[in-house]
Amino acid sequence: MKLIVGLGNPGISYSRTRHNIGFLVIKSIIGRRTTRFRRDSGISSLSAKVKLEGQEVLLAMPTTFMNLSGRAVAGLVKKYKIAPQNLLIVCDDLNLEFGRLRLRPGGSSGGHKGLKSIIDSLECNDFPRLRVGIGRPLRPQADVSEYVLEPFGRRQKEQLSLMLKEACDCCRAWLTDGIENCMNSFNS
Repeated sequence: MKLIVGLGNPGISYSRTRHNIGFLVIKSIIGRRTTRFRRDSGISSLSAKVKLEGQEVLLAMPTTFMNLSGRAVAGLVKKYKIAPQNLLIVCDDLNLEFGRLRLRPGGSSGGHKGLKSIIDSLECNDFPRLRVGIGRPLRPQADVSEYVLEPFGRRQKEQLSLMLKEACDCCRAWLTDGIENCMNSFNS
C-alpha cells in the first residue's frame, strides 16, 4: 500500500488558505467519489482507502496543526507499515511561484515546519514530497506567517483548479511511473 498525505491546518477558518494546499490536493484526488474520510483511532488523522491507478492507496489529512504533522504521519506509517519510499507528502511552498510543482525523493525541510515535524517524527528525510508553489507575498515587508494563512487572492483562485489538477496528475504519476520519471515530467 502507498500513503499520500496532504498537509494543512484543521478547521473551517483554514480550509481555503494557501497553507492548506495539501488538503485541497487530497480532496481533489477523491473528487466526486463516494469515499468518505474516517478518523484513524489513536492517530490524529482523517484517512480514506481508495484504488488509484490499480493500486491500493491510503489518502490522509492530519487533524493536528501543521507544525505537529509528524505525529499523525508517524502514526499512519507505523499502523499501516508504510516504507518511506511509499509515502508522499503534499505541502505548500512559499519559494515556488504560484502553481509550480517540485517533486523530490527526500531532503531537508527547506524551512517548512510541517515537513520538519515529519522528518523529526520519522527520524529520516528519505520520503518523497510534492511541494506546491503558493508564491510569496507581493509586499516585501508582508508577514509570511500571515500570508500562508490567508485565502487565495482573486488571480490565484482563477488558477487554483488547474493547479490542483496538475498536482493530482503528479500524485497519480508517482504511483505508476516512479519518482524519477515523475520528477522529469512535473519538475519543469
